[in-house]
Amino acid sequence: ADVGAGSGYYAVRLAPRVGPGGQVIAQDIVPRYLERLRSRIEREGLSNVTLALGDPHDPRLPVSSVDLVLLVHMYHEIEQPYGLLYNLRPALRPGARVAVVDLDRSTASHGTPPALLRCEFARVGYREVGFYPLREGYLAVFAPTGDAVRVVPARISACAA
Repeated sequence: ADVGAGSGYYAVRLAPRVGPGGQVIAQDIVPRYLERLRSRIEREGLSNVTLALGDPHDPRLPVSSVDLVLLVHMYHEIEQPYGLLYNLRPALRPGARVAVVDLDRSTASHGTPPALLRCEFARVGYREVGFYPLREGYLAVFAPTGDAVRVVPARISACAA
C-alpha cells in the first residue's frame, strides 16, 4: 500500500512489479488526488491498482490486506501519527513491513529525525527491523510486535521532537 499516494508516483511504478496477481493500494486523504490518480491508472491500464480514501488518523485499509506499506516523504505531514500507526496495524498481514523514507531534519523542515520516528513507532507497538542511510535522508523499516494488548493513541505519551 502506498499511503499518502498523492499523484501515484510510486503506486504506478509498483503495479508492474507486483504483477497481475498482486495488488497495489494507493491511499490518500485528499479526494481530488485520488480522482486524478484514478484517471491516470485508467489511462495507463493498470488493473491492479485500487484507490482508498482514508482519514488523517486512519488509512482505512481492509483488514489483513497488505504485505508492505510505503510512506515516502510524507510521514512528517501526518497530523496524528499515533492514530495512523495504530489504525494501520489491522491491515498488516503476518510478516508485513512498514517502510518510511524521509529526510533527517526537523518536522518543521519537512523531515523526521530518525530518533523521533523510532520512538513514535515503538509507542504504538512496532519494532525497527532495518535502517538504511540514503543520499538524502533514510529508509527505515518497521514490523509490528507480537503484543496482544496495544496501547490506544489517547493513552500514549508523546515523543520528544
